[in-house]
Amino acid sequence: MGGGILVVPSLTLLFGIDIRLAIGASIVSVIATSSGAAAAYVRDRITDMRVGMFLELATTSGAVIGATLAAVVSAAFLYVLLGVVLLFSAVQQVTRLGEETPPDASLSWIAARMRLSGSYPDRRLGEVSYAAQRIPLGFALMGVAGVVSGLLGIGSGALKVLAMDGAMRLPMKVSSATSNFMIGVTAAASAGIYLGRGDVDPRAGRGCAAGLYKEAGITDPLRELDCAGVDVPCSWFEPMWLENLGFAAEGQGWRVIQE
Repeated sequence: MGGGILVVPSLTLLFGIDIRLAIGASIVSVIATSSGAAAAYVRDRITDMRVGMFLELATTSGAVIGATLAAVVSAAFLYVLLGVVLLFSAVQQVTRLGEETPPDASLSWIAARMRLSGSYPDRRLGEVSYAAQRIPLGFALMGVAGVVSGLLGIGSGALKVLAMDGAMRLPMKVSSATSNFMIGVTAAASAGIYLGRGDVDPRAGRGCAAGLYKEAGITDPLRELDCAGVDVPCSWFEPMWLENLGFAAEGQGWRVIQE
């Protein structure tokens, strides 16, 4: 999962941030988390790229719908929905304890036609083969997961795993790894809507940086820090991040870049 299921409750309950801004921040963090972890699973041949890309047709469509609905539904509804998803995720994990691979099943004609089968290496079990089952049901559940992701900004990894593990009967390792690969794409589909609506505040890290410097006794980051790793997805982010991190006064980030 992408961590959004922890980010949103933490921002709203611990820091008192408005849930819509928390959702926007969570979507951005989910993209980063998925991007960082997905490569390792792909390298280890656990992620099923074909299943993931097929199901993304449902999740991205649902995410756009969810992000659009988030602007009109009440904050109370979002809080209730978040609580239900958190509870559901906990129950799901408990009920799946001890099950690593689903029972063997025959290859359906849909799975054969779309080549939604494969295998992955396991140190204990060797090469484990699998095939997707109940594909229409899994696709429909992925659409629901996409809507929830767009509404709550949590990536909906728990719901995606449910669709792949519970409905499509894929092994838990494949479900989890493929879900991790998908959540970044799902979040990216709705991130633009939140950004355009003003629910993603790129300057939100300013207070966090200031608090960190205070605890560390740093008064002039530009002079006291030797280096800093800054992610720059777009060119206009760089001066903004420099200002957020205290390397430049507001509106002066471009000068640091120029110098």
